Amino acid sequence: MSAPLTTSLRPHPATPCPAVAAIEVRIARQENGDLRLDYRIATDPAAPDTPRLPAPQPAGPADNLWQHTCCEAFITGPGASYREFNLSPSGQWAVYDFSDIRQRNAAYVPAAAPTISFVTDDTGLSLHAHLPAALLPEGSERRLGLSAVIEAADGRLSYWALVHTEIQPDFHRREAFTLALA
Repeated sequence: MSAPLTTSLRPHPATPCPAVAAIEVRIARQENGDLRLDYRIATDPAAPDTPRLPAPQPAGPADNLWQHTCCEAFITGPGASYREFNLSPSGQWAVYDFSDIRQRNAAYVPAAAPTISFVTDDTGLSLHAHLPAALLPEGSERRLGLSAVIEAADGRLSYWALVHTEIQPDFHRREAFTLALA
């Protein structure tokens, strides 16, 4: 296994979320090529509300997970291609394949399923995701973009990422895929 890397996500300036003090992600590449992502969402106990969480669901694929609290990862492939992973605290997930920015390959069928576990405690929320190597795009110079959508108690969405490159939140911008994935 490669040495784990921990990094922080930042809220988009247009979508603050006082209930969240910080989001950190620990990334670990395993010897078999699998990828482990551990998201830690630290909540502010003094904040008037806490993030709204989707109800637990049977593990499996689902669309539109990003409309509620959801952790995400984007991994580049050859050329302009990339994969998007939506990882919900509900236990549901989505894997999308793109040939270019927002050009989704509708025929793509994931070769495996990610696994997700989720726990809460007095200081926040933790989502642990295991992405089998079969889900990762091909390529030797892959880049990783990490993000999260946080739904506030009143339904407002806050968008967090390694970097924000646009006036409006947009996780699909290649400039936001800032981490090298060896």
